[in-house]
Amino acid sequence: MSEFNEFDQQGSVPERNTGSVISHAFEMYKGVFPYAIIAMIVYILGGFLIQMLSGFNSAEMAEDMRSYGNNLSGYSIWRAPGFTLYLSLSWLLGLFLAPLYVGLIYMVNKYNTKTPIEFSDLFVGYRQNFVNILIYSVLSGIISSIAAFFCVIPVFFVYPLLMLGYPILLFENASATEALSKTFAIAKENYGTFLGATILGFIISVAGVILCGIGIIATAPFIMVVMYSLYCAFLGKPRQIIYKK
Repeated sequence: MSEFNEFDQQGSVPERNTGSVISHAFEMYKGVFPYAIIAMIVYILGGFLIQMLSGFNSAEMAEDMRSYGNNLSGYSIWRAPGFTLYLSLSWLLGLFLAPLYVGLIYMVNKYNTKTPIEFSDLFVGYRQNFVNILIYSVLSGIISSIAAFFCVIPVFFVYPLLMLGYPILLFENASATEALSKTFAIAKENYGTFLGATILGFIISVAGVILCGIGIIATAPFIMVVMYSLYCAFLGKPRQIIYKK
């Protein structure tokens, strides 16, 4: 069971511009960095397990693609053994790990409000508004997939509209449709800032691959912290959730 405290006077709130939001996210990320790595390790281990269960081998697929040289017109990824099952299991993995990312957002707020962080906080999304987090994950995934169907580029223009969804679900205990409607409305009115923060957030999140392959473990969760900083900038510093034991 959970309840909310009144707004804590401690903690910072960024200004409503891209630079301030990203700077705020950097400051917050430093406080939850070890837990962000744990979340990514869980995701990667889940990915390895899925490959084992599905029989799909990404290394073999890469070898097959290389054998076609520069002409990939005759290659079909759908014929790769286990690929269809791998996609289905990957979708389920992403769905059921969404509450883990919500837990990271919860930790960021505790760090911002100078509240002691506990390891169990990482799993708060499985206790707080769990069903709506799953529904929102499905809805946002469908929206992103439709955008990606036309071209990869539209995803970068659509995703900023979804950036406040998870924080709204956590801090306002909203339904999935309420979160979707609210994030669209706010992001649409402040689209320039949301677009800039989202693009920079993604660039920083994938920087680990560019700089040092395995570094993606350390940088990928940064986009979740950008979500929190955007929430603070446009909806104010959220109230801290307190759980009764």
